[in-house]
Amino acid sequence: MNHPLRLAGLGAAALLLVGSVTTLLVMRGADAATETLLSQGRPATSSSVETASLGAAQAFDGNGGTRWGSLEGVDPQWIRVDLGATYTVTHVNLSWEAAYGKAYRIQISPDGSAWTDIYSTTSGNGGTDDLTGLTGTGRYVRLYGTTRATQWGYSLWEFKVYGNPAAGPSASASASVPPSASPSPSRSASASPSPSRPPSSSPAAGKDLTDPRKKDIAMQLVSSAENSSLDWKAQYKYIEDIGDGRGYTAGIIGFCSGTGDMLELVELYTQRVPGNVLARYLPALRKVNGTASHAGLDGYVAAWRTAATDPQFTKAQDDERDRVYFNPSVQQAKADGLRALGQFIYYDAIVMHGPGNSGVSFGGIRKAALAKAKPPSQGGDEATYLNAFLDARVAAMKTEEAHSDTSRVDTAQRVFLNNRNFDLNPPLSWKVYGDPFTIPA
Repeated sequence: MNHPLRLAGLGAAALLLVGSVTTLLVMRGADAATETLLSQGRPATSSSVETASLGAAQAFDGNGGTRWGSLEGVDPQWIRVDLGATYTVTHVNLSWEAAYGKAYRIQISPDGSAWTDIYSTTSGNGGTDDLTGLTGTGRYVRLYGTTRATQWGYSLWEFKVYGNPAAGPSASASASVPPSASPSPSRSASASPSPSRPPSSSPAAGKDLTDPRKKDIAMQLVSSAENSSLDWKAQYKYIEDIGDGRGYTAGIIGFCSGTGDMLELVELYTQRVPGNVLARYLPALRKVNGTASHAGLDGYVAAWRTAATDPQFTKAQDDERDRVYFNPSVQQAKADGLRALGQFIYYDAIVMHGPGNSGVSFGGIRKAALAKAKPPSQGGDEATYLNAFLDARVAAMKTEEAHSDTSRVDTAQRVFLNNRNFDLNPPLSWKVYGDPFTIPA
């Protein structure tokens, strides 16, 4: 039974990551090479843009909610970045929007004219392509797309290029992120989906929210507030109009027909499974986007529940949850120096309030917290900063009637924080809307 205060996620993520340079440790056998994010904020150009608001620079701005998009229906297309100096490039990360490349190359050049392939594929499937173990030296890096996977163009939320700082200018203001153990180019459609195994033992202290067991705990915690149940996987088939002006709310994270994220989910599912039971509703979903209307969606509720029996649709829900909400919030929390509890606090906030920078969105809440306390990445105390963030979130919640019950903060997250359980290790006991919940050790 879904709680009447269940709240929907809003649109695509728009989180600005802290710091202009990220340092990544990549293990290769017994040796470790230091990689630096080289591309963020660098000058970028492309073969075309779909609209002026989808320029090439948007793929290099560190903002997971802005994107580059090429002209629709045209091959080939390319986007390139000027690193400003010669570097040895070892790693590229591509975060695709729904319009992705089936066949593309990653190329490097010393002068922007003569290009050398350092990676190529003819079997791209969208999501996130994390290409490690690359080898190439040059100043310019580009993605050269030769075959679109959809009828649209090519579109990237982020295009990140990493390299060895010893081969170029010194890096500055770097922040650490966890190591990658992949010695060769690897691909994944998204972050790993939530595990199916039941809880068995307590996760080791120090693991962050991307650990499969910790991630499952995060999903249970959110579900306790959104669905009055720890069984978050039962929510794939959930769909109803809760009367909040956002049309239908559905699935594991509250995808909404009126806020764009449901449309993007069904588009992704249709790319992977053409002719699925929801595909025929895409024209109607595009028309009702931004409204509370159900026009053209007769039979949609039953079709959604049928789709939820398809593993490809549940996988698409996992992938969109991770791309839009989980990955950006956890990445931002790690950049702020927060452990698993802080990462969860960020994630729960973006699920309820959505991304963006208004006073009642995630970005505005974080800004208010930063005005009161420094995060650990800036030398601040973790507990002090998280209390400031929760204070700011409660204030934002109380500005809206639908958010006015703050128990998911007061009798859940604040309890874990007061217990200084920064690693979010079970056993965990909390209450939401007065209902008690427990995750055993």
